[in-house]
Amino acid sequence: MLMHGLMFLFGLVALIIGAEAMVRGASRLAVSWGISPLVVGLTVVAFGTSAPEMAVSVGAALSGTSDLAIGNVVGSNIANILLILGISALVAPLLVHEQIIRQEVPIMIAATLLVAAMALDGSIGRVEAGLLFALVIAYTVFLVVQSRRASKDAEAEFAGEIPTSQWDRHWGVQTALVIGGLALLVLGADWLVGAAVVFAKYFGVSDLVIGLTVVAIGTSMPEIATSLIAALRGQRDIAVGNVIGSNIFNLLAVLGAAGMVSAGGLSVPEAARNFDLWVMLAVAFACLPILFTGREIARWEGAVFLGYYAAYLLYLVLAAQQHASLPAYSGVMLSYVIPLTVITLVVSLLRRRGAAG
Repeated sequence: MLMHGLMFLFGLVALIIGAEAMVRGASRLAVSWGISPLVVGLTVVAFGTSAPEMAVSVGAALSGTSDLAIGNVVGSNIANILLILGISALVAPLLVHEQIIRQEVPIMIAATLLVAAMALDGSIGRVEAGLLFALVIAYTVFLVVQSRRASKDAEAEFAGEIPTSQWDRHWGVQTALVIGGLALLVLGADWLVGAAVVFAKYFGVSDLVIGLTVVAIGTSMPEIATSLIAALRGQRDIAVGNVIGSNIFNLLAVLGAAGMVSAGGLSVPEAARNFDLWVMLAVAFACLPILFTGREIARWEGAVFLGYYAAYLLYLVLAAQQHASLPAYSGVMLSYVIPLTVITLVVSLLRRRGAAG
């Protein structure tokens, strides 16, 4: 177990370093080719922070552990919103760029609904996966076309995401960073998936639970680092844009690619269909108040997000152990906590709209 623990740790480090190297090289190459910082921020950076999820899910699909591939994406999307936005909002209230959030949040919700609908029959077939991947291509093309009409403020905002160091100005260094980053992603994913499967068997839990927890949080490390650094630097709208963009790429690109390389498509475990997919859908809709309430995520809302993530992890632990208190815990969550939170968000929405009026 010690050897597999080290393999998991080294795999995680390789994923993070590989993603950082690939994002840096690809961002500099894109700017040198005349692509706008706005498009680079929404595509290269968002896709780069999703690269660990891509590497792990595709690797899991190729090795026949589709439960791990599904759990990784679903768990990462839940962690991105509840954990990352929650922590970032506690650091500083998160301001959200109107031009970006009014477009990306509805697209993220639509993509989540589409994936949930596809998964209801127990699998995401290769044709459905191909549709998801075609949608991410169309989305990227749309962003490139839209960037031609982008405001100067939006361009200046996302220019802050592009590295400006001197040592990697040459295209040869940038290309080497992209290639080296991809190699580390492949190697890190192989180590991480192998160790995760061993852990699941050793502790008697499913590949799905391992994917939803340890692997999901591990592959979300680039998003955590990017969003926290952006919040600390005062680029608080970038912290939100990074998470929303990453979630879109996870749903469309990662699941699409994983489903296409899997011989029979991706099987969706019953546990995910009964609970985790609905949690992912619920937290996507939790972003709706951002859309209507003055473009800010307050500290108290960040605390609510973190509380929900802790409650979700506790549910997974109890479910994995088939604990006797699981029915009572689920009843409390459904009967009290969720309705109370919904009422609080509605009251907040009405108060903010009243203040704005």
